[in-house]
Amino acid sequence: MEAFGWKQLFSQWPADLPRRGVVIASFGEQIPFAGFHTSETMLLVERTTPDTMGARLVLVPYENVDAVKIVDVVKPAIFGRIGFSGPPSKR
Repeated sequence: MEAFGWKQLFSQWPADLPRRGVVIASFGEQIPFAGFHTSETMLLVERTTPDTMGARLVLVPYENVDAVKIVDVVKPAIFGRIGFSGPPSKR
């Protein structure tokens, strides 16, 4: 997904999806988060626990986001609100 796609995902995060998960960054780090803020060019993630240096906040440019893991059990339909579609319904 290109930077615009990640910005769109985080900017339109569904209200009933908890704002937590794991960001996989292109520099190889997995960043568990318990909240986030968006800007035009970067994502500010709030770590669930500090890293080994004591950092709790991480600024990640959208183009450095490789993947996002959702850690909560949610119904896939929740992602329809941000543009995802599932298989056609069976008749």
